[in-house]
Amino acid sequence: MKIEIGESLLLSWLKHIKECQLVQTNWKASYKWELKNKEILEQLMKTSNELFSQKHGYDIYKGNRSLAQLIGQAEIDVMGISYEENQSNIYAIDVAFHEAGLNYGSKDETVTRVIKKCLRTAMCIYGYFGFNTGTIIFTSPKINPSVEQDLMNCVDDIGLVLKDLGLNFKIRIIGNDDFSEKILEPVLNVLGDVADTSELFMRSLQMYNLFAGKRPKQAASQRSTTAKKITPDLEVIESQGIDGLDEMKIGVIVRTVLRKMLEDGKVSEEEIKKMQTREYSKETFDIQYPLLQKTALTQGKSPARYYSDPLKVYGEEYFLCSEWFEVQANNDRPYLMKWLALHK
Repeated sequence: MKIEIGESLLLSWLKHIKECQLVQTNWKASYKWELKNKEILEQLMKTSNELFSQKHGYDIYKGNRSLAQLIGQAEIDVMGISYEENQSNIYAIDVAFHEAGLNYGSKDETVTRVIKKCLRTAMCIYGYFGFNTGTIIFTSPKINPSVEQDLMNCVDDIGLVLKDLGLNFKIRIIGNDDFSEKILEPVLNVLGDVADTSELFMRSLQMYNLFAGKRPKQAASQRSTTAKKITPDLEVIESQGIDGLDEMKIGVIVRTVLRKMLEDGKVSEEEIKKMQTREYSKETFDIQYPLLQKTALTQGKSPARYYSDPLKVYGEEYFLCSEWFEVQANNDRPYLMKWLALHK
């Protein structure tokens, strides 16, 4: 089976950043499945075709004159579902990696193809899963600015035609710097915590980092042209900032980014002492329990409201508080992000 590196990256993004318990690449419907809500989907196909033809001059369904034909050709690169409390969230992603920039032909053809992918994905989710809400993403690391602008101009129209039929899907186009900030950077933040050999993007970076930074750098005058081309100096690939954390749930940030900062000694010993107090933890992070608790106080047994896996800071082992919230009535996220901005 052909492995696409972009799909592997987005699989890791859905699993570890969006915390989807179910993730699949190359999703296709079975011909045995019954397509439901056909009347609404046929109306969606008709309405969207008219809107984009009249407003933008795009023939988005050329060659697809029936709903059955359109749906039959559907393939979603990566799909994931996250379950939390009494609700589920579905994500459907198409990813394109063209080194010279996103290109399906002419600019209009490229834009048309992406619009069609987004609308057809919405049809599949509603027709086969029965969900009328979810997040539909088209992403590419390199999109020509004029193509990206035309796509962004169409996002509201896609959302409008969906909403008119009671479908509240969030449509996102993620490319260029946003691809790095919102997708790549968050995945790099959890790179050291993933040991699944099936996640090829992650494993390839982990293998690269095994050897990165080990060879002494030569002076420029000592390097041959051939050596520079074949064996360039390797630098460790890791996350450099906190911008991409906006895509991560607060629990993921605590278990990965905050934990690593503590273990790497990026917090002073004085502050580590303060983090063991309820007062400082409430004031700084808005949590109700001390951020850190020494394992010696519980004979190594994980207390309630703390992660079971201890971490070591300055030679001492601690349990890390797991009681974090980001809901309207109790939102700890702004406090954590403020602290990270001052320390990372």
